Amino acid sequence: MSIPILETCRKRKRRPKLFGLHSFAEPGCPINPTGPFRDNIRIFLKQCAEPEDYCVKGMPLWCTLLVRDKSCVVPLYTIEEGVNHSLNPFCDHCRCTGWGNHLVSKRKYHVVIPNDQDWNKPLEDNVLNIHSHLLHGLIHCNGFGHLLCINGIEGGSKYLYGREIMDLWDRICEILKARKISVEDASKKHGMDLRLLHGVAYGHTWFGRWGYKFCRGSYGVSEENYDRAIEILSSQKLDKIIQDFSDREQSRQIKCMVQHYRDLSESQLVTIRDLFKFMLTIKSRSALQKKLVAATAAPSASVQKNSIRISFHKKDNSKEKYLRCKRFTSVIAHMDSRWPAKRLEFAAEVIVDALKQHKSEVGHGGMTRQDLRDAARMHIGDTGLLDYVLKSMNNVIVGCHIVRRGINSARVLEYTIDDVDPVKDLKLLEATEEIHQKPLPDLLPAPAPVPGTDVYNDVVYLYNNTLLNYPESELLELATQAVLDSKHFVKDRPFRDEDDQLLRFFCQVIPGLFDAENMATETSPAGELVMVPLHATVFDLKQAAEKALRDTYCIMDKFVVTEVDNLGEMEDRDVLFGALESGAEILVRGSGIDLDSNLKHEGGVDNWIVRCECGARDDDGERMIACDICEVWQHTRCCGIEESEAVPPLFVCPGCCTSFGPPMTNSPLEFQCSDDLLLDSATMYGMDYEYDNCIGLLQ
Repeated sequence: MSIPILETCRKRKRRPKLFGLHSFAEPGCPINPTGPFRDNIRIFLKQCAEPEDYCVKGMPLWCTLLVRDKSCVVPLYTIEEGVNHSLNPFCDHCRCTGWGNHLVSKRKYHVVIPNDQDWNKPLEDNVLNIHSHLLHGLIHCNGFGHLLCINGIEGGSKYLYGREIMDLWDRICEILKARKISVEDASKKHGMDLRLLHGVAYGHTWFGRWGYKFCRGSYGVSEENYDRAIEILSSQKLDKIIQDFSDREQSRQIKCMVQHYRDLSESQLVTIRDLFKFMLTIKSRSALQKKLVAATAAPSASVQKNSIRISFHKKDNSKEKYLRCKRFTSVIAHMDSRWPAKRLEFAAEVIVDALKQHKSEVGHGGMTRQDLRDAARMHIGDTGLLDYVLKSMNNVIVGCHIVRRGINSARVLEYTIDDVDPVKDLKLLEATEEIHQKPLPDLLPAPAPVPGTDVYNDVVYLYNNTLLNYPESELLELATQAVLDSKHFVKDRPFRDEDDQLLRFFCQVIPGLFDAENMATETSPAGELVMVPLHATVFDLKQAAEKALRDTYCIMDKFVVTEVDNLGEMEDRDVLFGALESGAEILVRGSGIDLDSNLKHEGGVDNWIVRCECGARDDDGERMIACDICEVWQHTRCCGIEESEAVPPLFVCPGCCTSFGPPMTNSPLEFQCSDDLLLDSATMYGMDYEYDNCIGLLQ
């Protein structure tokens, strides 16, 4: 069964539009719109997508076909959700990001790449509620949007890596001129929160590679608190860590790990950031090793029979494949080298990775010695070490790969790589004379955890001990919690004026005097982009602003612009050129705003009051509870209610408790770091931690 849009094109006798996955949405490929998002998305759907012949809950959708390679065509769907007819007209993501005061946009556009297994099926009605999509992004027609989910190879895809998908999403947002895109980073890997691991290792989250920066923290964490917390955690000295763990059971393991990676690194590893950053550059072989264990531990009877049959019929040819092969570890054991064995093994792994990458990209052939040397130099600067290892790599086994060296048709030295099949070739490897010199189980992970055996296991071990469970350091504990409480990040695309014959302005609404009382603090925080020709008049600007606002916001459907504040005494017939600079913000007054509409703010119609002791004054997406007397909302965590506990049926906040009696305690938390820097724990979070803990239940 083919992708549904292909069937639709056949019925319409139209040739489907195909675009390259890695070049799609590059500047000018296939479009180069210069207007605001609300106009650019329409151009995109008209020129880059095919309309489907069905709808999803009444919502129209379009499909764009992206070709990754000859055997992989990826469907990218765009779904237009009209807010006036939507079951969920408000946006929880805007509210949690701090955009709850944005005016409700008329349309939402969902950009979706389904999971691989759903590519050949029509989208289901619940498509917007599925979290297993490879990509799901939402952009309001005012240009503000949210990246809701991204899942690559580790998220279940067989074809697309997370970076590929993220690159595609970033290019789409750029070409469509999206204004701000938020993401809630709750990604994990091997049980580790990546915003903490990458924050310590690189100074930013995984999404920071694409320009996403701190937006807002939960529990009152400010950007200053976040930056300070990252600095505290990443600047830990490795020697100090070893000293602090000296009287604990993890002491020997941590010391061995630090020393192991210091021996491998060509640069000096001083801080925990240096160590994590270096470790994350080394590709882990744990997945392959686990496959080897699974393949050899308890094979089924049918697998055993098939293996014997294959060995019997192809015995000679298969043995010839491994004739004269030696393990690289055996080769270097008999060499008189000035480099330690670990450095030689690491260099060999880098060379193998370069060969594997070349083979996956090209599909055939090998790499010349110079090309391979240049690729390896991206990771190893010691050319003497590389030359020494390359000279010794011929018919050698590194991990589960065989590296061979020979002369190609151009009479140039060339290196190639072959894979060792863990099921078919395991016994054949045992049969070779050189393999018997060192038992095959050496290819499998050692029973006891040894530093360097699995890099990610080492990362997890250091993450759990040096970041989550550092001994007797309240400063590090609070810094870690501050980073974990910072989940919302945003990419802001600054305005860039185009080199064309148009003037661009950002129009912000100022309600008329009769509306001021109701709308004084409820206007959109950012103006709408409007474009007019160079010879446009004041009247043309009013018409353009009116059209843009009506097209974008629900309550502006009948809005009429009556005045532009920035133009002083200019009349409607006066020409704008020279009076305003392109890119300027203008304030417009008018009438016709539907103040009685429920579709006013993205945060919804409920007027919550948030006032928590951590400093939070707005909904940040964390679990909250409301006082049954004053109806003010606070975090359950700040009130001492664990996540695993149910919210009590009746609750009275500390402020209301004072009416029943004096506060029970008054104990601000303080702690001191090793550099005689006295910090207050409340300062880390920007909050007042006076525990007037008269939290109670009405009996």
